Amino acid sequence: MARIKILAEADLRRAVALDLDAIACIEDAFAALASGEVVMPPILSMAIAPFNGEVDVKTAFVPGIDSFAIKISPGFFDNPKLGLPSTSGLMVLFAARTGMLEALLLDNGYLTDVRTAAAGAVAARHLARADASTACILGAGCQGRLQLKALTLVRPIRSATIWARDAEKAAKAATEMTQELGIEVRAAQDPAAAVREADIIVTTTPATTPVLEADWLRPGQHITAMGSDQEHKNEIDPACFARADLYVPDRLSQTRLLGELRTAIASGVVAAGAEFAELGAIVSGKAAGRTSDDAITIADLTGTGVQDTAIATFALGRALMLEAGADFSN
Repeated sequence: MARIKILAEADLRRAVALDLDAIACIEDAFAALASGEVVMPPILSMAIAPFNGEVDVKTAFVPGIDSFAIKISPGFFDNPKLGLPSTSGLMVLFAARTGMLEALLLDNGYLTDVRTAAAGAVAARHLARADASTACILGAGCQGRLQLKALTLVRPIRSATIWARDAEKAAKAATEMTQELGIEVRAAQDPAAAVREADIIVTTTPATTPVLEADWLRPGQHITAMGSDQEHKNEIDPACFARADLYVPDRLSQTRLLGELRTAIASGVVAAGAEFAELGAIVSGKAAGRTSDDAITIADLTGTGVQDTAIATFALGRALMLEAGADFSN
């Protein structure tokens, strides 16, 4: 008789936090991806246009990890108007050796939020200047807040600005992050000025037209683009690619189709067949990251199945240590 662990969101929040351990988990996942041994199929993605929604399914088999996850991740971006979160979802864990169901992680998108923020921290750790102390977050949702928190774990961030189309939402986020992080966080009225002042810029929106313009950039900055993970999304002015000294995708085949690279190729700024070293290659030392303090770097993160398998197995291990969740016998 098989025993299946069922973990609710509360169990998973108790077991997993956005901390250095979670960041290390995702950093190791990127390194594994660079080994060439990971099996990671393309994202299954379905748009639900009438309701401004989408559903993504991601998975990966990682040699050395005893389980693999299949994640179902809906994003419905009008939900906040209904008093609902814009993201939800769950992860299912199977034994890598036998394919038997091991655990059901009813996280409502929490683990995706954590692993996405951790990926931003990994990008900043390897691509931002070591002395980067100011940040600008474009987007005031849950992921924008988590990205800022993640940055403070890997860089000496002393102050930050948050900009959003909804100024009231940005002001609320800034107040709450000031209290949580103990640093000065202000709501920005002018995104151009906020970007120019920042050492690290993170875009965390579902935008379909750019919220970051090339003319706003200056030498020494690092940009992490998180929001473009569908063919219709675009947060970064394609001209940013011409300004950048280094472009780093999480998965090149994905960013060509779904990320900011897609728009840069369509605009003719980047050749369709251009090759770029992935973040995992930089993490594992197979490729160089930032080469000078004056370089402008861009990380294009579309989200990978290897991150989901990594964070799901990490979460299950933590939950088992805490004896959290419920057992279901099948």
